[in-house]
Amino acid sequence: MKQLIVAAFILLSLNLQAQKFEGLAPTPPMGWNSWNTFATDINEQLVKDIADKFVELGLKDAGYEYIVLDDGWMAKERDANGNLVADPEKFPGGMKALAAYVHSKGLKFGLYNCAGSETCAGYPGSRGYEYQDARLYASWDIDFLKYDWCNTEKLNGEGAYITMRDALAKAGRPVVFSICEWGDNEPWNWAQEVGHMWRISGDISNCWDCEDNHGTWSSWGVWKIINMHENIRSATGPDHWNDFDMMEVGNGMTAAEDRSHFAMWSLLASPLIMGNDLRSATEETIKTLTNKEVIGVNQDSLGIQGFRVANDGNIEIWAKPLANGSWAMTFVNMNEKPAELSFDWSEHTITDAETGKRLNTKEKTYQVKDLFNHKKLKNTKNKLKATIGVHDVLMVRLD
Repeated sequence: MKQLIVAAFILLSLNLQAQKFEGLAPTPPMGWNSWNTFATDINEQLVKDIADKFVELGLKDAGYEYIVLDDGWMAKERDANGNLVADPEKFPGGMKALAAYVHSKGLKFGLYNCAGSETCAGYPGSRGYEYQDARLYASWDIDFLKYDWCNTEKLNGEGAYITMRDALAKAGRPVVFSICEWGDNEPWNWAQEVGHMWRISGDISNCWDCEDNHGTWSSWGVWKIINMHENIRSATGPDHWNDFDMMEVGNGMTAAEDRSHFAMWSLLASPLIMGNDLRSATEETIKTLTNKEVIGVNQDSLGIQGFRVANDGNIEIWAKPLANGSWAMTFVNMNEKPAELSFDWSEHTITDAETGKRLNTKEKTYQVKDLFNHKKLKNTKNKLKATIGVHDVLMVRLD
């Protein structure tokens, strides 16, 4: 009998260990990642500069928390003991000291690796080293791991990510686990118990609605990604998020397109991970990225992903239920010329088929606020009228 009890206790202990760290992402994670702008051209001074800019530009106050180094931070070879080594030229002070600098600013620090034998840029991957790498990250005080999917021949996606999840749990330091397998293995069907966020597509590109074909793979514009998987809303929620990829705000689209991009990522409850060079960001870019009212939609406690209501004359209309019976809506002009909006609230009862929540302006009058211009509009007893610029957005909150 004692043997059975001991065996059951051991099994229970193993099951408890084999879980992701709960409660690290009750709302979509917010931060910055190096890849979109810098690729592998990264170094420790860049990280320190970005951390400083988080504070100086008000990004920390707006809710951004994680600074994540993407591919290219490590040396090309592991050391004699099989450990990953930070590139000594790029990071002469080492990762533990760099993490300490980021932490000194009240922020958190993240790194990248890959489930395969090599990363996408050809650096050492974690295949066969998962537990060793997880222990190393813990010793460096890492808070976030982005885990990619290159060079993974014959690996099972779900199994590979479970292995790293378990390795992180065994290492003992709470880490946000970001699954980056591009949606190939449909992570929205299994990743809720494995990671805190998972990519739904290949890499984003800094364009409105394009495909950049790289031969064996493509990167995608903002609206290509938005339209890629419309049937996965139920997978997202507190501590488990559909990730529409790092943002391209400030990376070459128009200011209007940046606003629409930011509004949609917020409405879709995607993690808000910046991908621009904050050291040279324009005032307009920072104004968009630090809009606390739009961020509030993203960080809403219900954690519901928004949904398309209509495409009315090439004005896309999307809605998102919020806590306390409030709603957020975006009206995005998809045209190549300004569009006139005249939206009669009394003619539209909006129902979220996933949650059953209803926006019924016949039963309740809502106060309407323009979240980018920070001004109150007429309530829902009146038509919503606006001129929306090319690829621009009217984003409103109804309370």
